[in-house]
Amino acid sequence: MFKQSAQHVASYYAGTFADAIPLRPTLRGTQDTEVLIIGAGFSGLHTALRLALAGKRVCLLEASRVAWAASGRNGGQALLGWSCDMPPLEKALGQERTRRLWDSMRWAAAELRALPGRHGFDIDYRPGSLWTAVQPRRVAVLQEAQEEAAQKWGYDALRLIGREELPEWIASPRYQAALYDPEGAHLNPLKLAQGLASAIERAGGQIFEQSRVLDYRETAGGYLARTDQGEVRSQVLVLACNAYVDRLDPQLSARLLPVGSYQVATAPLDPQLARSLLPRNSCVIDNQFVPDYFRLTPDQRLLFGGGCTYLGGIPADVAKATRPYLERVFPQLRGIELEFAWGGHIDVSMRRTPDIGRQGQRYWLQGFSGHGVLPTLAGARAVSDAILGDDELLALYQAIDNPRFPGGSLLAAPLEAAGKAWYRLRDIV
Repeated sequence: MFKQSAQHVASYYAGTFADAIPLRPTLRGTQDTEVLIIGAGFSGLHTALRLALAGKRVCLLEASRVAWAASGRNGGQALLGWSCDMPPLEKALGQERTRRLWDSMRWAAAELRALPGRHGFDIDYRPGSLWTAVQPRRVAVLQEAQEEAAQKWGYDALRLIGREELPEWIASPRYQAALYDPEGAHLNPLKLAQGLASAIERAGGQIFEQSRVLDYRETAGGYLARTDQGEVRSQVLVLACNAYVDRLDPQLSARLLPVGSYQVATAPLDPQLARSLLPRNSCVIDNQFVPDYFRLTPDQRLLFGGGCTYLGGIPADVAKATRPYLERVFPQLRGIELEFAWGGHIDVSMRRTPDIGRQGQRYWLQGFSGHGVLPTLAGARAVSDAILGDDELLALYQAIDNPRFPGGSLLAAPLEAAGKAWYRLRDIV
């Protein structure tokens, strides 16, 4: 089990916003509720808000702080689609049902644009995302994705940008082409999470921090979850723990591998230099097996990620580990001051497919595999709709097979690390 803290990690987000985050109470005594949600990351928060607005009595328990883990320290890229891309979903569901899942992803993109204005908070939302090819042979991947989106999923908004035009978008010689998505976006994830939490409380939901659930069990009337200072009785249980589900639910945990991921943020750049790096202010991710991803923040920093470890740890010096990747993309930033450097863990499923489902009145959301800003909202819609009586979307997710990692995490981690090394080699050659 990874160590959790009452303090947010020293990320760019926490360093520039944490003073505005309220400290919520710890659970003490007994609570009775209709829906108990364990985990105050994006999937738990979105589910809680939708249910609270529908009139359900909702209680949310968080072991640390709201958005303490990946939801509060990720790259802030709201990209349409899933980490696995579309082929595994189509193989599991067929084209017609996959199209319905894709439509729900587009709904999530529109909903995320609307949520801040609807509930009165700001998330530094900026539209536009680029999916880039480093290698000439990977340009075809972009072309095929554009054609498939239009022909199979009815999405014709993607635009292919050739090498000649790329300097108008990215001041880097590294890329061969890019696919622009106007419905993608970037944002401050910690502001999003805190805005959702406040909206939940205004809608009548309860949130308890520093209230790690020790165990839960099924009862005649629903579920009973225990913390070290209290307990909650509920009719419905939602597990939204992601990489931190470990000892709480071994069956769900067996389908996940916690993977270390990390990134940096530069000191504020000269505004003219910042604009020159990304003239259209789109966020960027490449199509290498382990991608580089980056974007500008409103205060003119470059936020950059480009490394991960399948053995679960985080480099002792994240800035040193990440700098070569940043300078490979932007040689003009060689030696730039890196003011923030941080990491965390993401919940990777074996096939990178989302693991969202139900057994009785116990629901779960996990397996976002490092690509969760929009998929968590799409998944929360499926779970909340099912709790409210409409399980059409949830049935699609339940038709996706998410197997256990063979040999458990002790064997899976070194195997995945070896696989990662192989695919990194393929990225080079």
